[in-house]
Amino acid sequence: MKKILAGILCGLLCFIVFISYRVKVYGAQVDNSQKFTTAEDIKNKRIGVLLGSVQDDYAMKHYPNATILQYKSVSDVVVALKSKKIDAAFYTRETMMEILRNDKSMEFLEKNIYENPIGMGFNKNNTKLLEDFNGFLKKIKSNGVYDDMVKRWITDGSQSMPKIVNKENNGTLVIGIVSDKGLPFTTVKDGKMVGFDVEMAQRFAAELGKKLVFSDMEFGSLIAAVSANKIDMITSTLVITEERKKKINFSDSYYKLGAGIVVLKENLAKYDAETKQEVGKQSFIKSIGDSFYNNIILENRYMLIIDGLKITIIIASLAVIFGTILGMLICFMRMSGNSFLSNIASVYIAILRGTPMLVFLMLIFYVFFASVNIDPVLAAVIAFGMNFAAYASEMFRTAILSIDKGQQEAGIAAGFTKIETFLYIIMPQAIKQVLPVYKGEVISVLKSTSIVGYIAVQDLTKAGDIIRSRTFDAFFPLIMVAIIYFVISWLLTVLLDYMGRKIDPRSRKRFKNKNKIIY
Repeated sequence: MKKILAGILCGLLCFIVFISYRVKVYGAQVDNSQKFTTAEDIKNKRIGVLLGSVQDDYAMKHYPNATILQYKSVSDVVVALKSKKIDAAFYTRETMMEILRNDKSMEFLEKNIYENPIGMGFNKNNTKLLEDFNGFLKKIKSNGVYDDMVKRWITDGSQSMPKIVNKENNGTLVIGIVSDKGLPFTTVKDGKMVGFDVEMAQRFAAELGKKLVFSDMEFGSLIAAVSANKIDMITSTLVITEERKKKINFSDSYYKLGAGIVVLKENLAKYDAETKQEVGKQSFIKSIGDSFYNNIILENRYMLIIDGLKITIIIASLAVIFGTILGMLICFMRMSGNSFLSNIASVYIAILRGTPMLVFLMLIFYVFFASVNIDPVLAAVIAFGMNFAAYASEMFRTAILSIDKGQQEAGIAAGFTKIETFLYIIMPQAIKQVLPVYKGEVISVLKSTSIVGYIAVQDLTKAGDIIRSRTFDAFFPLIMVAIIYFVISWLLTVLLDYMGRKIDPRSRKRFKNKNKIIY
């Protein structure tokens, strides 16, 4: 049996990798007969932007006839362009310049559409920290440190962090950041964040003598996080706009960020078809080998996967344990004769089952625990556990009600108390009834944890996103993460099936007979 399952898994892996390779090589078959010369040529095309960015707003206003596709990370935008899901990528000029240093398949259609000042973001009530940063910014601009940073990161394309001494004797500074924003501002290399914004944050923390803690989250969550005091400040190439000023305070501008439009080089009118890269000539084996090395081995990226996997397992395991215990309590309240307790349980179940998990997770972290300095992992455990409890309680209730009432009456008639009757007669049978459904819900919780990146938790899915932000490989990281989830789900299924056989002797006997060799 194990050999068969292993063979199926290997076959599935090979099939998915082969399909991804074919898609990667040939791309989407789209008619690109119209070549681009200026930004005006994409007015009715498909334009990819970062969700919530100023480019998003600009594209909506200036390209009303275009199809604007919003993505949650720059790596998603670039991957969409390379796989021909969009015709043009509209994003930060400096980040695109860094990407084009290493990828010759793309080129600027327009390099400088406009420039916007960027600054650090602060809570409206934290004016002291804002003043400290503005003073620090003036200091490094006057002593040449700032100019050196601009030269190294933006002009020369450096990827190495300088050594910055920090005494760390004055508390902690929590800074919200987007790790897959892209160089020259922020990325992950050898398991550590590097970039212009990262160095700026480290130098500021050292100036204050505070221990620096990065809170890595989705771009769209940054302003909500600093407004709710979950972080002390934002450093993520945040463009200063009037709308954002209503929510947070901005520091003095520390850079003017450009915006550019990038297209595939083959779609430019000036492009010489004879110089087109023949990607299809690369062998299948070499392509897979290169993808494995770039996504797993290079810069020890496998450590991101290992660390993310640990977080995923911790959140899922604790959420199931907490949710099971809470579910039992909700089930007891729902089945009690007290109408007040029963109504509370019914309302709880209705609300939790009717609220999308992502929305509930955000509410728990940014609203219910707004004034509490809670660890995002703990917040995730509470959110997933409460959601799991709503479903588990109904599973338990249905299983208990499925047991014939005559058995309870017989137990009491035999001299058992109500509690003893439930523990020794009803509950063992209910567990056997509920286990198959419970198993599916546990696996569902495991897969649902993939959204915890929205509250700055670096789980397995977030690790895959970080790797994609460095390699811009559309397929390998996603397939790798999908396979890992599949393997964990399969192992969970095997474990829960084993528990079911231990609980039910008849099931154990059927399993032995099924696997018995007949001569």
